[in-house]
Amino acid sequence: MDLKNKRIGIIGTGIADKEIYEMAYKVGKLLAEKGAIIYTGGLGGVMEAASKGAFEAGGITVGILPGHKAEDANPYLKILILTDMGHARNVILIRSVEIVVAVAGGYGTLSEIALALKMWKPVIGLKTWENIPGVHYVSSAEEVLSKILEFLS
Repeated sequence: MDLKNKRIGIIGTGIADKEIYEMAYKVGKLLAEKGAIIYTGGLGGVMEAASKGAFEAGGITVGILPGHKAEDANPYLKILILTDMGHARNVILIRSVEIVVAVAGGYGTLSEIALALKMWKPVIGLKTWENIPGVHYVSSAEEVLSKILEFLS
């Protein structure tokens, strides 16, 4: 089964160390190779890494940005949505996708996880906030892909 045109949100920390960056890159790449459209918050860290992986795999990348300046976006986005809404843009991001993948992250990511669960969207957690009921925890990019395929079958 492929993920053709499935809208997958990849959320996470805006400042990522090498390990988290590479993990998010791999998630974006694997999902885009299967045809998924990758949505992020459009900035740096996990958002940039996932977008870069998807972009380099020839995927469609969408950034739902908190501000109103296109130059704030990471360079791996094909579609920019400039909201000028700050953190309120999280609602638009989560509402726009079918499944959410959280990679690491701080309170912004926690708010997005909560919104996704509130909207009955599947949430997959990779090295993110622990022990949240309803989050499906995995330990690798490959397991993220397997879990998404499981949700969609």
